[in-house]
Amino acid sequence: MSMTIKKGDTVVVIAGKEKGKSGKVTEVSRENNRVLVDGVNIVTKHQKARKQDEKSQIVKKNAPVEASNLMVVCPACGKATRVAHNVIDGKKVRVCKKCGASLDKEFAKAVKKEAKKSTPKAEKVENVETAPAKTAKAAPKTTKTATQKSKKSASAKTE
Repeated sequence: MSMTIKKGDTVVVIAGKEKGKSGKVTEVSRENNRVLVDGVNIVTKHQKARKQDEKSQIVKKNAPVEASNLMVVCPACGKATRVAHNVIDGKKVRVCKKCGASLDKEFAKAVKKEAKKSTPKAEKVENVETAPAKTAKAAPKTTKTATQKSKKSASAKTE
């Protein structure tokens, strides 16, 4: 299984106790499917003194997060997105599903040029039709349903 998250990406946590937090990826472990993210999943470790001149201390450090609980944040649109793959100049490039921008920095300009060629804005403007204006309708009168009438008559009989 290939991992769509790489070192240096900005990611957001979408599941778990750290949901909603974001940070930069510092390390990726493909064999364990885990990712180390700055500021996410911080754990405290009690470190014992090993030598006589050392002091015991409590150390806070980042613990790895499961890669399936993370989504890549697109640098162009700033939203958490799924990752698509395109081939540009014979290389496989990661691309944002929402805006089409490249997530790999060296191919960012090439992807923007291709996106502009494939969807010209002039065609989109010509195809848009104006919708007819909606007329205001009078609100229907409220009527009592059969169940409401029967409940009212039953309550009158019991009195």
